[in-house]
Amino acid sequence: MNTDHSIHNQLIDGFDLDPPETASRRLALGWLSLALGSLVVGGVFTVLIVMSRTPGIQEIFPWIDFFHTALVVHVDLTVLVWFLSCAGILWTLNSRENCSQCGWAAFGLAALGTVIISLSPFLGAGGPLMNNYVPVLQDPIFFTGLGIFGLGFTLLVLRGLFYSRPMGTRISGAGALRFGLLIGLVIALVSVAALVASYLGIPENIQGQHYYELLFWGGGHTIQFTHVQLMLVGWLWLATVSGLRVRLHPRIALLLFALGAIPALMTIYVYAAFTVVSGQHILWLTWLMQYGGGIAALPLALALAPAFFGSRPVSDDHLRAQRSALLFSILLFGVGGVIGFMIRGSNVTIPAHYHGSIVAVTLAFMGVIYHILPRIGFRKPSGRLARYQPAVYGIGQMMHVFGLAWSGGYGVQRKTAGSAQGLESIEKIVSMGLMGLGGLIAITGGVIFLVVVFKAMWPAKRN
Repeated sequence: MNTDHSIHNQLIDGFDLDPPETASRRLALGWLSLALGSLVVGGVFTVLIVMSRTPGIQEIFPWIDFFHTALVVHVDLTVLVWFLSCAGILWTLNSRENCSQCGWAAFGLAALGTVIISLSPFLGAGGPLMNNYVPVLQDPIFFTGLGIFGLGFTLLVLRGLFYSRPMGTRISGAGALRFGLLIGLVIALVSVAALVASYLGIPENIQGQHYYELLFWGGGHTIQFTHVQLMLVGWLWLATVSGLRVRLHPRIALLLFALGAIPALMTIYVYAAFTVVSGQHILWLTWLMQYGGGIAALPLALALAPAFFGSRPVSDDHLRAQRSALLFSILLFGVGGVIGFMIRGSNVTIPAHYHGSIVAVTLAFMGVIYHILPRIGFRKPSGRLARYQPAVYGIGQMMHVFGLAWSGGYGVQRKTAGSAQGLESIEKIVSMGLMGLGGLIAITGGVIFLVVVFKAMWPAKRN
């Protein structure tokens, strides 16, 4: 009880957002449902991917190259839709009730687009291209769904820019978090503008996978800074609500959010200085993400790290899950950042780097979802599954990332499978085995997350 009381006192001046307004709670629930639904349907496509390569079963799939077709939809659901829907949750919770029709229209468009993307392989869409950021199916049905989802996300961003809750006259912890969310919206708008500029700047003679690489390269790189900004908001929020003593002045947090925006805003200079098809354009965007992605995360992680040492243990499963999600998010982002400086050539060190980074964002979102469930009308996640889920997911992903990085040191190439990987040495076999085992553990952690959240959302039994 004393620990709970001290946490309550810390929330008064800590990094915590006020409870959302009624309309915002309902709309946030919509975005939460879309985020969870994208993981569920993405998991179904994982099963279909396995079946499409299983002898005796693969013959029932009438599509040519269904493996890559299903893989495109799986990636778009579990990365693009999941991340942007989680952004929708946070921005909606921080919004005023103005123009609620705009908010529901944004959600409706995003949900409709997601449904079309999910159904597109069963409606005849094919021609998979595994380009970076947004892999595509070369079919009008798929592009219709992707375009509708993009319109919904753009409307979400515009509404957030106009109707976010104000920071207040005094710089407080809540005000700093609202500033971080606002910066994320600004960067997202730059990302949308980059996509449009790329579309207008690509010559007509460029076709196929190279076209889509160029189309999504600028916007894809820039939107990563939005994910990082929202992750940092999640770090500060989770640290406060899980009872850690954050020794960071809100003004410093505000400055870190502003610092993290600088590399993203330099995207504007890149588009003004170089053509979309130029090597400088591609290299500049790569450098901005490689050297600027952790410019705010590193000092914030260093500021939060001491809070874990000597902190009072908490017995509440809900609080322990949030604290665990925060810890593994910080660890994985740090590991991913270090591996990024080890990249030499096109090998599996590259996916080791971005897996560490994007999984860190996912863990922060998982922790925030655990926290907000009671705030939008559901029960607190509880039980051993909730307590250990972030650790299971985080440790599995850590093994996965270390296995990839280890394999990359021996030259295992990315985007290869089977015999094409060239696993002729015991070191390569063991390292890729570690990668596979970690992946299985991480998948288990992801399934547990869905079980815990759906259990908390399920109507309670009445006596």
